[in-house]
Parts: sequence; structure tokens; C-alpha cells
Amino acid sequence: MAAHDEVAAVMARAGVPADRIAAATALTGGTYNALHAVDLTDGTRLVLKVPPPAHLPRLRYEAGLLHGEERFYVAAEAADVPAPRVVRAEPDEGTGQPPYLLMTHSPGRPWHLVAAEDGMGEDENARLRGELGTLMARLHAVRGPAFGYPSGSTGPLTDRWATAFAAMTDAILDDAERYGAWLPVTVAEARAAFAAAGPLLERVETPALVHFDLWPGNVLLVGAPGARSVGGLIDGERMFWGDPLADFASLELTDSVPEDDPAFRAGYAAGGGCTTWDEAARRRIALYRAYLHLIMLVEVVPRGYGGEHLAWAREFAGSRLPGELAAAAG
Repeated sequence: MAAHDEVAAVMARAGVPADRIAAATALTGGTYNALHAVDLTDGTRLVLKVPPPAHLPRLRYEAGLLHGEERFYVAAEAADVPAPRVVRAEPDEGTGQPPYLLMTHSPGRPWHLVAAEDGMGEDENARLRGELGTLMARLHAVRGPAFGYPSGSTGPLTDRWATAFAAMTDAILDDAERYGAWLPVTVAEARAAFAAAGPLLERVETPALVHFDLWPGNVLLVGAPGARSVGGLIDGERMFWGDPLADFASLELTDSVPEDDPAFRAGYAAGGGCTTWDEAARRRIALYRAYLHLIMLVEVVPRGYGGEHLAWAREFAGSRLPGELAAAAG
């Protein structure tokens, strides 16, 4: 079946017949799911997301990612955070038909492309970092039913964050062994470091909404130079219910370290977020960065990355992982 016909078949399941589709265009930039912009005859643009077939290689936590993304967008709408809105979703795998998520199209361009192609003054950049901090604090005020990935991919939701995070890190280290991924530390050393840091997590008592992929490519900006604002937070598929400090991990992929960025801190506080981070909190942030960088190092194998991306992942994540595990140990 041609790609256009596949899109039309999924759209029909979502209640959109073929005669309402004016055009369907594959979108680039995604790293796991397939994305299509679907223009309707009434001028509406929707975005359709479909995961790859379940039999293809993937990381364990990636099973059922659309469950998390659907919940992220529903929660973002309730928290008054700009993001795509869910039109219809059938995220379950194993039904005999491809899972999908149909959502509205968010306007804007990714932050890093705006900065690279149009330029951005430091005053505007700082203002936007503050705005992002406020939006993130609103997301962190959303409470989940329990800790873990909504899909249950690494284990069932649990009432203890330490238990959930142990299952998450065990899963990625199992993937590292299964795929023979290169790591700057041994799997045994990483397991021991995560286990030793487990008591740090016992103080996290409330499951918060964590996006966990807030790098600049997933922050869309709208508006004219000097008056830009955040138009949407996208790609919420890696969300989980956990410690809000975990979101600071992916934010480090921007030009600043969020917990040490005055603009971000001010915005986060304005949105109701806590900015009194003691040494134990900073050790938890290091732990979450170690988890993120493990994902970056392991995912290159099932996705078949090579060349510049492989070299960058090993240089960026590989050079940081040992120090993060050491920092988490205190």
C-alpha cells in the first residue's frame, strides 16, 4: 500500500474520509514515529503520528509511546500550555491495526532553527527562557495517578518513584546489553551507581507530568523578531509521571544549565515551581541526566545511526555520563 493510501486508511479510522483530504505530506525531524501533515479541504491542517511496526528493533520504553503523548497533550490543554490538541487517538498496539495519534497542527518554528537562521538577541533569548520556565512549572503542577510510563512499557505504574525509576534504568541497561551498545562505563558499573543513588528518590512523593524531551527542537516559536513567544511544546511521547526535576535533564541540551539560569529560574518560580534546590536535588538532576544520556547512547543501535550523529552522541552523551553518575553519588 502506498504511503498516501496508508495515511488515508488511518484517517478514515479517525473519522476523516478520503474526500476531505486535500493533501498529505510526510514531515521530517522525528526520530522514532512517522509524522504526516494532513491538509483538509476546509483549510484545516492536522498532524498524524504513527509508530513503526512493533516487530522492528526498538528500546523497551518505546513500546506504546503514543499513550504518553496523548496524555501529555490532554494535560497541557488543562494546564493552559500551548501544545497540539488531540483530535482522536488509538494508541494501543496488538489490535491488528496500526496505532495512531491525530492532533492539531501547532504553528511556529523550532527554537534552534529560529536562532540559527534568523538570529536572536540575548534579551529576547532570556525572555523566552523565562517563558519556557513558566510553562514547564505549569506542566509540573499536573499530577499523575502513579509513577512511571503511562504505557507500562518498563513496568506497571507504582506509588513509589524510586521503584519506577529503578525499572526505567534497568530497562535501558537491559537494552544496552541486548544491542551491544557502546558505553563509557560498564553496564554493571551503571547499575551499581543507579542502585546506590536510589535512596535520593524516596523524598519524591507526588507524580508530576514530565515531558523529558524539551530540547529546542521541540519548542516552537511564533511572532516577529524581538516579539517572539512560545507557540507550542511538541513531541510529548517520552513523557512519564515522575520527579519534575527530571525535565531539567533535556533542557541542558539548550545553551544554558536551567538550574543555574536566572531567567529560567525566575520564570519557573513565576509559574509556581520550586527553585530552592539543595545538594540532594542537584544529585537527582545528575541522575536524570545520566538516564537521558544512556538513552542517547543506546538508541543509536536499533535506529542504525552512524556517521556524524553517532560520533556526536558518543562525544556529547558519552563524555558526560561518567561525571553524572559520579555527581549523583555525591
